[in-house]
Amino acid sequence: MYGFLIKYEFWKNYLDELHKRRIPVYSVSSIFRRDQIFFKWYGGTYRNVLKDFDHLFVQNEASKRYLSRIGIGRVTVVGDTRFDRVLQIRQEAKDLPLVEKFKGNNSFTFVAGSSWGPDEDIFLEYFNSHPEMKLIIAPHVIEENHLVEIISKLKRPSVRYTRADERNVLKADCLIIDCFGLLSSIYRYGEIAYIGGGFGVGIHNTLEAAVYGIPVIFGPKYQKFMEAIQLLEAKGAYSIKDYEDLKKLLERFQSDEVFLRETGDNAGYYVTSNSGAAEKIMHMINF
Repeated sequence: MYGFLIKYEFWKNYLDELHKRRIPVYSVSSIFRRDQIFFKWYGGTYRNVLKDFDHLFVQNEASKRYLSRIGIGRVTVVGDTRFDRVLQIRQEAKDLPLVEKFKGNNSFTFVAGSSWGPDEDIFLEYFNSHPEMKLIIAPHVIEENHLVEIISKLKRPSVRYTRADERNVLKADCLIIDCFGLLSSIYRYGEIAYIGGGFGVGIHNTLEAAVYGIPVIFGPKYQKFMEAIQLLEAKGAYSIKDYEDLKKLLERFQSDEVFLRETGDNAGYYVTSNSGAAEKIMHMINF
């Protein structure tokens, strides 16, 4: 039997109980930053919690260096198991006939996932004046008031997924996903993905979209998310700060097929090239 705590899970009571029962315990996909309490002069109690792990499998070399400075040496850099997870999700993606029918054969489809009001204000303005583009919105908050608000901002025909059928979905230019559990499968129907949250507390999951090899766009608040930073560096994603940024970017994507394809390829390669963490961990602990 083994114990696994993921990323930011450093729960002393659990660790004490696992040690009491002589169960090896591992930290998986953990990531450390210089400003965390473990590395403060007053963080001794928290440093002792880290010493309770039999091994820490961290995401990057910086984390390993920070841990080494406080005497934590049982550390291996393996990356983030979330890359393996999104690849698995892609393999298990659901077929969604209504979404496929909505998209049609040649339409340029923009998928907005986990969007909030400030995100929607920007991409809906563009969508309303660009009839060549179709839009799928999966808002972060699926409440009636918010859905009504989205519909009120639309100037083109729309339909909610739970009310769609084979006839009315063909008449819609915008498909609103008003239920849970579909977004990770929906991204594959898009030419471009927009990830919401970047005008608020921070962006949502970028990897679920990037795994399909399509360009990823998000707002300006992404700095706390390593995969977003690395996607930007890999030129598989772009960050926007306002409507004008989005307009210029989408116009380029629609007019420059090479730019669209290369950006998507960069996003997909970023995910596949960072996979394998789970296999490395299982090999090291002889699971």
